[in-house]
Amino acid sequence: MIGYLEIADTVAAELHGSAPGTRVASEPELAGRFGVGRAAARSALQELERRLLVRRVQGAGTFVNSRIDYVISRTRPPSWHATVEAAGATPRSVVRDVERVDLPEAVATRLEREPGTPAHRVIREFYIDDLLAAWTEEWIPVDVVPNLDTALQVVDSIDAVLRQMGRVVPIRAWYRVSLEMPPPHVLRELRVESSCPVYMGESLSRDADSGRVLMTSVGWTRADAVRVIVELSETILEEHR
Repeated sequence: MIGYLEIADTVAAELHGSAPGTRVASEPELAGRFGVGRAAARSALQELERRLLVRRVQGAGTFVNSRIDYVISRTRPPSWHATVEAAGATPRSVVRDVERVDLPEAVATRLEREPGTPAHRVIREFYIDDLLAAWTEEWIPVDVVPNLDTALQVVDSIDAVLRQMGRVVPIRAWYRVSLEMPPPHVLRELRVESSCPVYMGESLSRDADSGRVLMTSVGWTRADAVRVIVELSETILEEHR
């Protein structure tokens, strides 16, 4: 009897060159085609998912996957929209929640503010070509952009709002990224299974002119949506020699 790896190899070869978003055969369809049980068909699809060739969407099915290169660099703006566009894809973000809160001590320290300083706490979803790719929590002190909550009703790019209303030039001061198994609430937000690792990225942005800290964030990004690339600029290395 044919094994699930052979099924996965066969389907992978057939999908080569298919357009992203093309529907892939379901478990029952694969089981019927190859004369195997549902368990083997499920394992074959899971193998294709592990190879990042397909994406399984809860309640919708399995589709040919597409990843973009998400480049992290001091020479690029700390903007989801700008980075995704530079990779040739279409970005979109959705504000799930924005509220004014007093900064907790740990976040205040990172933002170089006093604990209790008023700040905007923003929860957003990010999409690549209308596919959910990331979920983030961002903190921006109110003194940077007092009316951020109102502005985000019109413009969905925080980088653009900071530049236009805050009159600053955001640059990444630092960025940490690791491949992690996310907590349950992130799994729910990203609609992925518990066996699916995702990138966890933490960042801090400053104003290029004044050096003032503008925002900090923690985000979770699906590994089947992006390949994170960290670039070290030779110019930056020369400055630190």
